[in-house]
Amino acid sequence: MKHVRLRLSAGGREAEVHPMYGVVANAEFVGYATALNWNYTGEELGILHYVEGDADRFEAAMRSIPEVLAYDLHRADEGSFYVYIRDATTESVRALFGVVDRSSLVTIPPIEYHPDGPVTFSVFGPGDQIQAAIESVPDPVDVTVEEITGLQAIPHTVPSALSDRQCEAVEAALEVGYYEIPRRGSQADVAERLGCAPSTAAEHLRKAESRVLHALFG
Repeated sequence: MKHVRLRLSAGGREAEVHPMYGVVANAEFVGYATALNWNYTGEELGILHYVEGDADRFEAAMRSIPEVLAYDLHRADEGSFYVYIRDATTESVRALFGVVDRSSLVTIPPIEYHPDGPVTFSVFGPGDQIQAAIESVPDPVDVTVEEITGLQAIPHTVPSALSDRQCEAVEAALEVGYYEIPRRGSQADVAERLGCAPSTAAEHLRKAESRVLHALFG
């Protein structure tokens, strides 16, 4: 059995797979997004997203897409929100989900959307089935294997709720003593480790703390 981290990219053609995929992956008003969980029936796809971006523009985009059958959007804090979207599937979506649907593989949330379209996520299961799934992914989606490990590498629930940058910020904060009592490190120390402005480091930490608390306490 293997735990494989995959990167999928449609090379800017995400909207051809599904219009909402194009919005979440490429829209300028989306800074960061994940698919936290989903359910696929064949004809419909329900996805729960966490998004950092402009909620009003995101909602306007959803309303303009015929394949969006229903949605429920909840603003979490300034600049972020949760949204459940019920979509009608397309032929491309059915072909893509069918790759995993025909196997015993387990997809491990979340799916993370990255700037300019790529998404990353993990699957776990028999190595031959993973290889067969990779080879069966339809155009225009390309697959890159980022990491191959075992069951022990599957992320815990709370860390997996954080983006890579948020994890880096928390790790840097721990290293400089930002969370110690009394506090030994400052936001400026964290920023120096991250190579960013103190205000940016503070924002990463605030969002990471918010997401950890939501994961623990709802």
